Amino acid sequence: MNHPIYYDITRFSALDIYLFKEGTHTKLYDHLGSHAMEREGRGGVYFALWAPHARGVFVRGDFNHYQERSHPLQRRSDGSGIWDGFIEGVAEGSTYKYFIQSDLPNHNPNKSDPYAFYAEVAPHSASRIWDIEGYVWQDREWMAQRHKHNSHKAPISIYEVHLGSWRRKVEEENRFLSYAESAEALAHYLKAMHFTHVELLPITEYPFEGSWGYQVTGYFAPTSRYGTPEEFMAFVDTMHQHGIGVILDWVPSHFVMDGHGLMNFDGSCLYEHQDPRQGYHPEWGSAIFNYDRNEVRAFLISSAMFWLEKYHLDGIRVDAVASMLYLDYCREEGEWIPNAQGGNINTGAVKFLKQLNQSLYGAFDDIMMFAEESTNYPMVSRPVSQGGLGFGYKWNMGWMHDSLKYMKHDPLYRQHHHEHLTFSFVYMYNENYLLPLSHDEVVHMKGSLINKMPGDTNQKFANLRALYTLMMVHPGKKLLFMGGEFGQFAEWNYEQSLDWHLLELPLHKGLQHLVQSLNHLYQTHPALYKNDVEPTGFEWIDEQDYRANVIAFIRKGDAGDTPIIVVCNFSDKIHAGYPLGVSTAGSYQEIFNSQSPAYAGWDISNPTPLETTPTPHHGRDHTLTVTLPPLGVILLQQRVLQS
Repeated sequence: MNHPIYYDITRFSALDIYLFKEGTHTKLYDHLGSHAMEREGRGGVYFALWAPHARGVFVRGDFNHYQERSHPLQRRSDGSGIWDGFIEGVAEGSTYKYFIQSDLPNHNPNKSDPYAFYAEVAPHSASRIWDIEGYVWQDREWMAQRHKHNSHKAPISIYEVHLGSWRRKVEEENRFLSYAESAEALAHYLKAMHFTHVELLPITEYPFEGSWGYQVTGYFAPTSRYGTPEEFMAFVDTMHQHGIGVILDWVPSHFVMDGHGLMNFDGSCLYEHQDPRQGYHPEWGSAIFNYDRNEVRAFLISSAMFWLEKYHLDGIRVDAVASMLYLDYCREEGEWIPNAQGGNINTGAVKFLKQLNQSLYGAFDDIMMFAEESTNYPMVSRPVSQGGLGFGYKWNMGWMHDSLKYMKHDPLYRQHHHEHLTFSFVYMYNENYLLPLSHDEVVHMKGSLINKMPGDTNQKFANLRALYTLMMVHPGKKLLFMGGEFGQFAEWNYEQSLDWHLLELPLHKGLQHLVQSLNHLYQTHPALYKNDVEPTGFEWIDEQDYRANVIAFIRKGDAGDTPIIVVCNFSDKIHAGYPLGVSTAGSYQEIFNSQSPAYAGWDISNPTPLETTPTPHHGRDHTLTVTLPPLGVILLQQRVLQS
């Protein structure tokens, strides 16, 4: 079949070209890539590609038997470096690549489309022509109310998921669940467990399964491993209809070096730096984006905007922000190039991150932007107008490391490491924090969360129940990686399903029930979430009882919200008759106990209401005498007596 090509059609205005060159275009996906359209009543596809250093660009696909030079694109005369053309009669679903001629060495001429909406299933690597405008969304109610779910004042408890291994069809050669298969099952599970959001490990198209999606080739394409773009839209839609927000793990920090990807795209280092001291990532064996190049910033910001606009995603978690901010990240002396001021800050990355957050929040003020940033870089989650990077939240990696370090110690020795338990409370309001127990903590021989806990099996579960309770009552939003909620013993393995059969055992079932109850408690008690990012939400009772391995504090909401007293006993001994100073006289009730038998705990509690005595303690006028279960956390609330 003949497929004539024409050059008298374009999707670009002069303003589009200006914004592209300036690096401020935020919707390049409407212009670059492949787009089905009509010319004089005849259907076909418009192709546009940025390849400024190419000597020639051709479209080769199944429609022309992958001939290399039968369908050339034409370089635009506006200095943009864009090549475009219209090929008549090409059908949706056709596969294609670009054949890019270059005079430069070390160049793979066959490239996937960086702006493609869909791709072949790996290990195949061609792009697919796909129209993504036909899906009819059913999530109007969620979108109208989304600002309430994503507010700093809202309870946010996130379940982190790798779609390829949450569940698998073991009986069908251990295959993945599709987007359609996982949508209903996952939505019902999240709803039953009272999680508010789900965060997906990267589903942007990637070639190597073992990268878990962090080595990306398709920044505008949901991976075809699990289905079509429409099926991923339906996945998001299903989540929204069940009241679950969807967050995408997104990787603008580096990209895969496979030949069909962005590396040496037009023969030159177009998206990356040429000097390996700037352009090669030694930790991940990947290429680093050149954030100083305007068109690269526009490419990345357009990618993030694309997922928010076209797929209704509710937030983006930006991966490996620390690696972007520091030129010497994971490098020794002489292996990096200082900035113009002689320092180690990547000023191009700082500019990009600020521009990213301003652009996205400017278009969608009801979303969430998360930074996985592991250093003390200042004001990550403060507005750009105030000198910050503009994120909504920063992952609190310090809390995670310190808490796990503390919990690994035998209770006998925890008194010598009390600072690991309390230090996060010193800086907890310096940023808007999210507390993560993510996939990174259960891979690469780190062991599962349950196996990080000391003691015998019963003690391990008691310790983990206490840690999860501390996480839920500590200021900051929450994130837990799949499998952690029921205490999977094995490290996470991306090639197989979670060990759901463990729920047949009481300890695992009890832990799952604890996480479910904690999520519900968190969402139904404003004192635990309304002031997660405001200092008014927290007050110490006692942080210094290191000999008993005990800390006690108060979580507070707004005026009219009943405060909650939290007492944590990380020793393996019962503390009976433990005195606790309170400001208000009256009757107090235990509303949660991590050692409850409902969670397969040890049934050591305060079953009857507790009355204060007029004895000053902890700098307060009254005292409660409580029983603290070993390796347990209890929550107390003043009873409101009916008149």
